[in-house]
Amino acid sequence: MSVVLVDTSVWFLLFRRNGPASVPEVAALQRFLRGEELVAITGAIAQELIYGLSASNAADAVTQALAALPYLAPALEDHLAAARMQRLLRAEGIQMSGADALIVQLALTHDLLLLTTDRDFTHAARHVPLRLWTQGH
Repeated sequence: MSVVLVDTSVWFLLFRRNGPASVPEVAALQRFLRGEELVAITGAIAQELIYGLSASNAADAVTQALAALPYLAPALEDHLAAARMQRLLRAEGIQMSGADALIVQLALTHDLLLLTTDRDFTHAARHVPLRLWTQGH
């Protein structure tokens, strides 16, 4: 069983107010949460997710669900490596937020698969050895 880091973009699609989106990434996350893979969380993703939820009762339920997942705490070296990666990507014409760079770096550090719908990660994966989930993976 591998460990999958799930980006905020997929969590948002799962926890939409009118029900989960019918996209392959959400279907994969639902399978993973049932035990097919181990789903991990980190602070940057949890923070973005809870901030973006409109109802506080939804935020409470999601907070409880996230607390049950393995938590990846970035070390100082992860932050420094993320900054170096941002500089490398910027030199290639790719702008990446600090939070997204840290997510990429944690996936690299822990050799995790990243489940996302955010194309910024696809652009980054052309320049760093980021493993992205794809259908049939």
